[in-house]
Amino acid sequence: MRLEHSAVRAAVGLLCGLCLLALSSCATDTDSTAVTVVPALPHARVIEPFDANWLFTTGDPAHAQDTTFDDGSWRQLDVPHDWSIEGPVDEKNPTGKSGAFLPEGVGWYRKYLPPLDGTRRYFIEFDGVMANSDVWINGFHLGHRPYGYVSFYYELTGHLNLGQGTENVIAVRCDNSQQPAARWYTGAGIYRHVRLVTESPVHLATWGTYVTTPTITADSATVHVQNTVINESDGAGDLSVHTIILDPDGLSVADATTKPRHIHAGNSFTYQQDIDVPNPRLWNLDQPNLYRAVTQVMQGDQLLDDSTTTFGIREFHFDASTGFWLNGKNFKLLGCAVHCDGGAMGSAVPLGVWERRLTLLKALGCNAIRTAHNPPSPEFLDLCDRMGLLVMDEMFDCWTVGKTPLLSRTVLADYHLYYKDWWQADVTNTVLRDRNHPSIILWSAGNEIHDINPNIDLATRLFVPLRDLYHQLDPTRPVTLAVVRPNASNVYTNGFADLMDVVGQNYRENELLAAHNAKPTRKIMGTENHQDVQTWDYLRDNPAMSGQFLWTGVDYMGESRGWPIISSGAGLLDRTGFPKPTAYQRASWWTTAPMVHIARVGPPPALPPMPAPEPGMDAGPRPMPQRLSDWTIPNGDGKVQNIEVYTNCPRVELFLNNKSLGTQKRHADDSPILWKVPYEPGELRAEASDNAHVVATSSLRTAGPPAKILLSADLDKLPAAYDEVSFVRATVTDADGNVVPDATDLVTFTVSGPGVIAAVDNGDSSSHEPFIASQRHAFRGRCLAIIKATNAPGPITITASAANLAGTSVQIDAIAPQPAQ
Repeated sequence: MRLEHSAVRAAVGLLCGLCLLALSSCATDTDSTAVTVVPALPHARVIEPFDANWLFTTGDPAHAQDTTFDDGSWRQLDVPHDWSIEGPVDEKNPTGKSGAFLPEGVGWYRKYLPPLDGTRRYFIEFDGVMANSDVWINGFHLGHRPYGYVSFYYELTGHLNLGQGTENVIAVRCDNSQQPAARWYTGAGIYRHVRLVTESPVHLATWGTYVTTPTITADSATVHVQNTVINESDGAGDLSVHTIILDPDGLSVADATTKPRHIHAGNSFTYQQDIDVPNPRLWNLDQPNLYRAVTQVMQGDQLLDDSTTTFGIREFHFDASTGFWLNGKNFKLLGCAVHCDGGAMGSAVPLGVWERRLTLLKALGCNAIRTAHNPPSPEFLDLCDRMGLLVMDEMFDCWTVGKTPLLSRTVLADYHLYYKDWWQADVTNTVLRDRNHPSIILWSAGNEIHDINPNIDLATRLFVPLRDLYHQLDPTRPVTLAVVRPNASNVYTNGFADLMDVVGQNYRENELLAAHNAKPTRKIMGTENHQDVQTWDYLRDNPAMSGQFLWTGVDYMGESRGWPIISSGAGLLDRTGFPKPTAYQRASWWTTAPMVHIARVGPPPALPPMPAPEPGMDAGPRPMPQRLSDWTIPNGDGKVQNIEVYTNCPRVELFLNNKSLGTQKRHADDSPILWKVPYEPGELRAEASDNAHVVATSSLRTAGPPAKILLSADLDKLPAAYDEVSFVRATVTDADGNVVPDATDLVTFTVSGPGVIAAVDNGDSSSHEPFIASQRHAFRGRCLAIIKATNAPGPITITASAANLAGTSVQIDAIAPQPAQ
């Protein structure tokens, strides 16, 4: 096999899913037997993490792709890496309020490889590079990719130095110097994982395995497995595919082998198998059972290639009258939109950050996530699979018309510059990569696309091919679009809305419901929604409304009102993952376990003024009253405080210093229970009852002067791996342990033992302190350090100290990372 066959692989990687409409020639007959023990599974394919020991520099040195380039002064680091989050924050940075006023520009990465075997084929896979990346191997340009959110791969074979005494150099250039490049913070660099994949000349196409579950009963499920095999060897071969199905316990429950197929050199073939799995354990929200399909490419008894694909057995659909169904159960999608950054970690987010955030959101009752407004990392979707969270996987924030930041006339240097040339490749890579995830229930082709208004012909010409490509690559999932201001663009009267499988709309839920009432065959859902009670009631009281995705689940970097604000404060959780009072209000609507929470309504925060709106645009968001979880009001004696109580219980009684202020019933519309309380230091306590017994309580206590720091870690054992982190929270309290809400003490963190401080934060959207540091001012009495373990096992001791406060320490045990299954 010569170099020309690498083009075959690239074409198949882009098009292997498109053969779904013409598979009559594919192998569908299999020999199948059930087994009960796991066989010893050999491996022909080698997948190696390629994250360690890169060299990096900012700037744009000439000839940095060449093998002879002198990189001796470059910084050594591991990826994923976001160099922009390292700062500094500066009002003059061209990223502006969209990009959190953090740096932009060109960054270079180089990595050396040892000599490689000339009988194998080598590929490098990137989960995402931000942005406009170019990749070279030994000075040979492998390719360019503008969109920073898509995964892509290149074949290295044919450009490698082989044999002893040689080395190979991979160089990556990424460029986000055109700014503002997005409406939110994107980060910069190789910010997701990289892998080196070694395969035989006969191998499975990248993302060429597709698993669906077309028929499910209580006794059996049909698992349909499609595999595309490429022959890049020098000769033809009789090839078959053997598939083993492993259940959630890792036991083999079925296997099947196709009949051999004669595949000539330079050709490919797509095999089809229907495998019966007995007594299927369904993937659902409470028990997200995951199966694995082990695929082996065989030539006789010789194993040529193999891969493992995780999948779930489940059935879902959207119904125009009753909304969303999963495995025969009808319920609402209680969703949150999330951007891809991890606060202080920037866009290079360890999975432990997301696990903590999603665990907190799920505890509030969230059961669905919208990836706003771009494809997430593959491990994020793996996490949603494991946690039982449903996902709307979104692709673009724009097509051919550029966006403008909020109330700004500056057109962004965003994806509209690349859409016409790259949309097919980007959608294909993303759908092929993601389509086996059971968590994904909906593809979103875009968010608030400006092409739709006012040119319906252009919108149709763009959307229909996009929708059809989704359907060709994955016929099992519907396609939606997050439409904004639908009545202004006439999407409900000009036919555009009915091009979507599920009609998605941002805000103005009354218009979406009216559109459904006008045409009851429409399947509808809110794709972006406010957090107020009226928005909730629209969902609660209308069976046709499948669900909503709140804006947002977590505060995110960028998209601020303007300097000095660097991040958006729209989340239920702040950047550090701390729940806001609105999170508890949401829990009162989304959860059933008895709960109650008190919030004090304070004045709006001081924010920079918004510029005048553009013609035809809505006015920007006005500063809203703050909801605070404290009862500490300097000089507040006797001043009446507006109190909101959130509960899912029938009744609440409020007490001030053990004196009852009365009992109120939960409101029929789920709006907060309101009290006006003259301030008096002490304790404000709410007791919620089921009409007979107190089943939940919440209290706020007046804090005295700052006296000490309380320190807590969310993990007591920390594996030494990139994706594992522990959040160590420092809380400034009075002598009795009450949080001091106006404390702003500078807290210094120190670490001894096999651990390091990865970043610090406090959730303050106005703070310009560096994230990559060892100290942080408290905000509302709190700040945190994010800790990683190094390679050596042993105790990690984290100490927090501040002037005039009693310091404290907490210990975490660093352990060896758990082996992957």
